[in-house]
Amino acid sequence: MSKLLYSVTMSADGFLAGPGGDMSWLTPHLGPNPLVDDLVGEIGALLVGRRTYAGDDPNKGTDKEGAFEGAWQGPQVVLTHHVPGDPVPGVTFAGDLASAVAAAKQAAGGRYVNVLGADVARQCLEAGVLDEVLTIVAPVLLGDGVRLFEHPGGTNVRLERLRAGHVPHAVNIWYRVVS
Repeated sequence: MSKLLYSVTMSADGFLAGPGGDMSWLTPHLGPNPLVDDLVGEIGALLVGRRTYAGDDPNKGTDKEGAFEGAWQGPQVVLTHHVPGDPVPGVTFAGDLASAVAAAKQAAGGRYVNVLGADVARQCLEAGVLDEVLTIVAPVLLGDGVRLFEHPGGTNVRLERLRAGHVPHAVNIWYRVVS
């Protein structure tokens, strides 16, 4: 059965995007990461938020555009309230979380569903369907922007560390959601 994994690169102060969703901060902090390279082959589908799908890609317009710097290709499920009128090959649009998760798991064929987008990840966590979180921490402080998880009033979600490691430009921490 497919697991939902939220993988994200974030700043050391917990932001995954700058103010207004700006992802340009990320480009100088990308580089070879064997953990991520291996993960790409384990992903069967993406579950993506509308803003992520619409183009907050720091590599937009380059040969590295797309998920995992263009290394991943496959089915995407986009969670949105604004479904486009024309179909997009390889993309399924879903108006609610339950149908989006079901479609993504079916498309993943037993491999990981990789969640991209802070709001979709938050919704998955709140619904109890997020299985794992991979945070890749870049050595930078952004000070403002989109947090890894934003939840007014907060909540206590226990995580169990599955593995940790580092590369010269980042620290990788992979967790299992336990509550």
